[in-house]
Amino acid sequence: MKCISVYTDNFELFSDIFEHVVESQNQLNENEEQEVEGVTFSHSGDAPEHYLERMSQKPEVVVMRDKSRGLTILQHGSVFEILIPAEDGTVVS
Repeated sequence: MKCISVYTDNFELFSDIFEHVVESQNQLNENEEQEVEGVTFSHSGDAPEHYLERMSQKPEVVVMRDKSRGLTILQHGSVFEILIPAEDGTVVS
């Protein structure tokens, strides 16, 4: 799963830029950062399968899902992480 980190703790602002971030994710190289509306987002590399399971067990982590696109969003501290499944169906571990 590709992990895109969005550095904000403002849910409303995150919601406003979410579509732009998701649409831009294919243009990002690993560890590359971009900025939109004053918020930095970056391709944080690939997250192993157990990462989602481990993070979702923590009480300070909010887990949201976009079922139509298969996306999972984790919010903790001042960062949102958008987990995007591999396009070719392979599992990264």
